[in-house]
Amino acid sequence: MVYREALPPPALRGEVERVWTVRVADDAPARVQQVLPDGCMDLVWTGRELLVAGPDTAPHPARREPGDIGAGLRFAPGRLPALLGVPAVEVRNRRVPLEALRPDLARRALARLEQGASPVPVLLAVTTALPGSPAEAALRVVSAHLDAGATARDTAEHLGWTERSLHRRCLAAFGYGPAVLRRVLRFRRAAALLHDGVPIAQAAAAAGYADQPHLSREVRALAGVAPGQLARGA
Repeated sequence: MVYREALPPPALRGEVERVWTVRVADDAPARVQQVLPDGCMDLVWTGRELLVAGPDTAPHPARREPGDIGAGLRFAPGRLPALLGVPAVEVRNRRVPLEALRPDLARRALARLEQGASPVPVLLAVTTALPGSPAEAALRVVSAHLDAGATARDTAEHLGWTERSLHRRCLAAFGYGPAVLRRVLRFRRAAALLHDGVPIAQAAAAAGYADQPHLSREVRALAGVAPGQLARGA
């Protein structure tokens, strides 16, 4: 299986973090790839289905079949729900056909894909045609503050919101309440550090965990493996 990532076109940067593609050789065995929680949502062409991948709270198995040519757009946390006009919490831990959310757009895109169009341009065209507006700037502040380790109370006070309002807005934009969002974003930082070869104890400190055992517990809870396995690409 060959997996690649690239930056999105300049017009979509800030909304889309990465464009990714995956190709499975015709003679390769089917395999299951575990997609880990990262606070993001994706627009995905699996090679068979056009899906919206909701925000996850646990590893999600993605089955890759021989000959599959898939692609996706990974949206920054909080961005895709605003463009779709669908609360993130409604698709949390789910993979939902785009046709169930935006039938006209999905049917046009599927027609192009079935005619052999390259999937990445089709996904980009779908994104630019989505009816919603970019996420409000305040939600970017929420993500940045919680990613930096701020509490829900501090974040709400900074924005002049109540904690209840913050929780409601987080569910709609990110699919999680503030505490879970902070936990997922911290895990995402740690996973990137481990993948880059940073020793586990150093990764724990840099990502904001109390200590190495705290990191180990969280990695097992959110990735289903030990930190060492995650570092080796499990």
